[in-house]
Amino acid sequence: MNETALNASVGVKMRSLRLQRGIKQADAARDLGVSPAYLNLIEKGKRVMPFPLLWKALRYFEQDPEQFMSTLGEGHVDEALAKLLDEPLLRSLDIDSESLQSLSAEPKLAGTVAALFNLYKNTRSQLENVLAQLSAEERARTQGAGMAGPQGVRFDYSPYDEVSDFLEERKNYFPELEEQAEGLRRDFGLERQVTSSHLIRLMEKRFGFTVRFAPAHQGSSVVRRLDVEHRVLTLSPDLTEQPLKFQIAASIGLMVLDEQKLTERLVGKTRHAETPRLIKVNLANYFAGALLLTYGEFFREVQRTRYDVELLSNIFGTTYETVAHRLCNLSDPKRPGLPFHFLRADIAGNISKRYSGTGLKFAATGGGSCAKWAVHLAFLNPSQLTRQYSIFPDGSTYFCFAKVQLQPVEGSIVRGTAYSIGLGTHAENAKYLAYGLPTADLKREAVPSGVTCRFCERTDCNQRAAASYRFAFSYDEYTKKDCFFSPLLVHEHEPVERARRGHKDTPGRKDGAPAADESSQET
Repeated sequence: MNETALNASVGVKMRSLRLQRGIKQADAARDLGVSPAYLNLIEKGKRVMPFPLLWKALRYFEQDPEQFMSTLGEGHVDEALAKLLDEPLLRSLDIDSESLQSLSAEPKLAGTVAALFNLYKNTRSQLENVLAQLSAEERARTQGAGMAGPQGVRFDYSPYDEVSDFLEERKNYFPELEEQAEGLRRDFGLERQVTSSHLIRLMEKRFGFTVRFAPAHQGSSVVRRLDVEHRVLTLSPDLTEQPLKFQIAASIGLMVLDEQKLTERLVGKTRHAETPRLIKVNLANYFAGALLLTYGEFFREVQRTRYDVELLSNIFGTTYETVAHRLCNLSDPKRPGLPFHFLRADIAGNISKRYSGTGLKFAATGGGSCAKWAVHLAFLNPSQLTRQYSIFPDGSTYFCFAKVQLQPVEGSIVRGTAYSIGLGTHAENAKYLAYGLPTADLKREAVPSGVTCRFCERTDCNQRAAASYRFAFSYDEYTKKDCFFSPLLVHEHEPVERARRGHKDTPGRKDGAPAADESSQET
């Protein structure tokens, strides 16, 4: 134990002994012949306890010196506080056991902290339940009643929703960032395929940063840390070339945003305090794409290759996902590309990234997206490009395609990541794509899809995962559809009154028992 830790441990132990005996600090200071202020500093570990005073205090508290010294550093953590060490919130605040030991010396304070934290947890849980209930009621009122949509901003409008609206309002195109990226490429003579070495030199010469590689602390997954104050960019040595390039380019983007104060200029008043920072992250990533894939050259290659994402990723030496992102930025009025919507989903169906440049409406809240979408079906054939036409209840049709990207860790996919990257455009644009599917009858060949089960108007979907708010709950135990959650329409009800009245009138059985439904399935 070092000297600082020893002083703190002695002080905490002395304070604990005093409080156990119910002795006021002023009284203990008087009996030990020191000032209350001095004893207070000792108990807080801010002053060294002189050896003569330590012996005097041990006699005062009737403590065996050898036993006292052997227990230093073994401070007792209050049981209620000890349970908090496993709480995610405290782990994110970096409160360790030593801090809790110091707090344990204040029994009343320790009990108060534990009580307040548990109150916070209970209140948070209750609030989430209330929000979920209100959200369901609001959706049922505005969507289920056939309204075009909720009036004004939803009460559950999150910072992520605000970021999505910000990007879509500007068509995910920022000429200021394009100009800055092209200027840096021109100044440093960057070629078509930029390497991480080129970007490191740019970071060092243009912004005065030292770039170093160092593994993160054990248990940490940080791959990039930008220390603006000391001008140091630290990167994980485990990053391969393509993600490494993107992380350096995004760091350059952050420096450009700070230098030019572009975030403040581009972002107006927001509803959430967190939104500007989230937008800044998106803008830095946008800049990274613009730096690696300059608009003019990328646009020309896109036209030449007919939006072949895999070929473009090889031409420019970037990931499939980076190219897919960049395709959603081609909104220059003088050089417009096709409009796309973008999705990134995991194998559980969670969507971690989304952008709509086609007018496709994503679900505003949780509950999952449509299982019929190509981005989810791609996991059935991860080595191939999944392509399909999708038709929505309102008659809108899209051509969608998706590709699974696997990144193993230690040779294991389970330890690594598996994402499906999906893109979609209006069905009439499929003819401009390298892998557009020919079709003779679009409405017949397109896959019936929806946004999410909770709002889907389809009555014949065989893969519903939840009942729709757009239909009244109606269930007939005598009539079974192919999917339990499919709404039962009026004309689909069979005459079952005789079965309800009794078995004698039921056709198909002479003994009066109801006829068996050979097609019935367990729900």
